[in-house]
Amino acid sequence: MDFTPSPRAADLTARVDAFIRDEIEPVEVGYHREVAARRHGAGDAWEPLPLIGELRARARSQGLWNLFLPAGHEGPYAEKYGTDGGAGLSNVDYAPIAELTGRSFLAPHVFNCNAPDTGNMEVLLRYGTEEQRARWLEPLLDGRIRSAFCMTEPDVASSDATNMELRAVVEGDEVVVNGRKWWATGIGHPDCELLVVMGLSDPGADRHHRHSMVLVPRDAPGVKVERMLPAMGVHDEPHGHGEVSFTDVRVPVANLLVGPGRAFEIAQGRLGPGRVHHCMRLVGLAEHALRLACERGLARTGFGKPLMNLGGNRERVADARIAIDSTRLLVLHTAWKLDTAGPLGALSEVSQIKVAAPNTAQRVIDFAVQVHGGAGLSDDFPLAAAWTAARALRLADGPDEVHRALVARLELAKYRAEGERR
Repeated sequence: MDFTPSPRAADLTARVDAFIRDEIEPVEVGYHREVAARRHGAGDAWEPLPLIGELRARARSQGLWNLFLPAGHEGPYAEKYGTDGGAGLSNVDYAPIAELTGRSFLAPHVFNCNAPDTGNMEVLLRYGTEEQRARWLEPLLDGRIRSAFCMTEPDVASSDATNMELRAVVEGDEVVVNGRKWWATGIGHPDCELLVVMGLSDPGADRHHRHSMVLVPRDAPGVKVERMLPAMGVHDEPHGHGEVSFTDVRVPVANLLVGPGRAFEIAQGRLGPGRVHHCMRLVGLAEHALRLACERGLARTGFGKPLMNLGGNRERVADARIAIDSTRLLVLHTAWKLDTAGPLGALSEVSQIKVAAPNTAQRVIDFAVQVHGGAGLSDDFPLAAAWTAARALRLADGPDEVHRALVARLELAKYRAEGERR
């Protein structure tokens, strides 16, 4: 296996690194302080700050736009909306770019590479009709609209996707949607215009062909955001996570993705690469936390010594370095498997990184918080928000337990098959 980036990917990685360092990092602290001030009454925290639009325009003018576009699935859109007007990147080529964006909360949005928009765009690229792409994909790639992914439900154990109860039933030339979803990330953004909704369409079918995915306009009659949900006390403005009800929502049957009963097939194609993106961003987040811990630990003294020389902190730095590098290699290996074997050939690897990356990031960030003392719990540093993000990703896209169970099942299957051959 070869993780060496192509010359084009190496150039893009260097340019993204420079843009984050020169354009985003100098203004990020001020941006978050202004959002916090608005949150506490100094304005509307749900209204995006002009700074984001300015940074996005600057990034796009430099060809740093829609970097996530997957090789082989970009079609005619790469020339118009892709990075430097070129073809999409392989998972291995995009992985180090995703890692860089992970060290900044703003960077994924600045480069139009933020979840859930990237996953929804990949779904439309891979599975959408020409009409669906024209209506939804092009404005998403152009950065004119945002989207949300509606899968999890409040009244069932959503770790088992076959439990989803929201109904998306075909009636003549319409799909009628009734039910409730929550943790619909991005629903709070004023530019959110598209909801990708998973619903039960045929209860009598086998468990993996009962559900469908349907495209629902945010402003369709019957769609209502019941409330915005705080994650660990923060609403994540201006994107946010919402609980959404659907009451006799009617959309054309042409809004179904692929067709009735195909939701699991679509989800499998959507979530594999998306998890690589998440996990490499977590590696970048852990790197950023370790850097902050080292800088703080070397600059501050206690009991007559630098903090890094106290309480086993040097060993914790070493453990963090080992964990980050190990996780990075695991994610790169998964990216390579996705490139060479496809989503079905990388099932175990995708689940492995989904467990490893957020747990590694959470441990490293927790160490960084400890080095910073009380400051690590405040908004003066990004560590509290970083810890929350890592913790949330131990649930998002499937909890740790589900992924461990899949890894174990696939591993044990090897030995059962070997025993049968004997």
